[in-house]
Amino acid sequence: MSVFNDSALYPRFLLTGFPGLESHYGLISLPVFLVYATSIAGNITILFIIRTEPSLHQPMYYFLSMLSLTDLGLSTTTLPTMFSVFWFRAREIPFNACLVQMYFIHVFSIIESAVLLAMAFDRFVAIREPLRYVTILTNDVIVAIGLAIAGRALALVFPASFLLKRLQYHAVNILSYPFCLHQDLIKTTVSSRRVSSIYGLMVVVFSMGLDSVLLLLSYLLILGTVVSIASKAERVKALNTCISHICAVLTFYTPMIGLSMIRRYGQNASPIVHVLMANIYLLVPPLMNPVVYSVKTKQIRDRILKKFKKHKV
Repeated sequence: MSVFNDSALYPRFLLTGFPGLESHYGLISLPVFLVYATSIAGNITILFIIRTEPSLHQPMYYFLSMLSLTDLGLSTTTLPTMFSVFWFRAREIPFNACLVQMYFIHVFSIIESAVLLAMAFDRFVAIREPLRYVTILTNDVIVAIGLAIAGRALALVFPASFLLKRLQYHAVNILSYPFCLHQDLIKTTVSSRRVSSIYGLMVVVFSMGLDSVLLLLSYLLILGTVVSIASKAERVKALNTCISHICAVLTFYTPMIGLSMIRRYGQNASPIVHVLMANIYLLVPPLMNPVVYSVKTKQIRDRILKKFKKHKV
């Protein structure tokens, strides 16, 4: 194949759905559509409830709003190419469009990781300093945390896109998924990928890697605080406030670890398994987060039921 260089046309990139199941794409697209519809509707509902209920204008729910906004961003970033592959069999994506999608997928993933860390800090403050909770996590502090989270993600991922832009590619490059990921794009290069690979690893270490360590530390501090509470009922109550967040953390990190393991050790696995794990990694957290918080958080659940009852009347 010819190689892309400055004097040639941009390379072509072909997305991949489920290899060998092309004749079933119409059927496969139905659950995919339901997942997207449920994810978007669920996160919009969470945002609407928090926005319209003054009693929910508290730090915990502001962080939950950040999580819902991030999940909406992640869903809308992957949706166009998913349906172009499954509905229209349109696999080709321009190089620049692929870079843009890759950029935002990784930005929103890093933001989600950081928001989950911020929510753990929120739970620690609420349990450790309940009387000073609102005075510690003021609106200004929450805005500053949100800006820092977004700024870190935007700054970390931008050089990765720039480095990929400078590499050389085949004239036609077949990607492994129905969306663009850094680790997938970098495999298609024909020039040295050393710098891009090292930088990509550094981004993972200093974002999700660091966040996961701090998350673990946060929960060790939370457990230490809970153990020091004299009343058993109060200990159970304190831990119950963390259940939804723990579920969100597991929903985010479990598919990510699964995808990493299948990429590292699953070379002999079917390509369908790789695609399925990648889809689970990007589709499940935006789907499950609003479900978990709607079911496990009484304040959210009660407000949603109240809105539906009022709408019926």
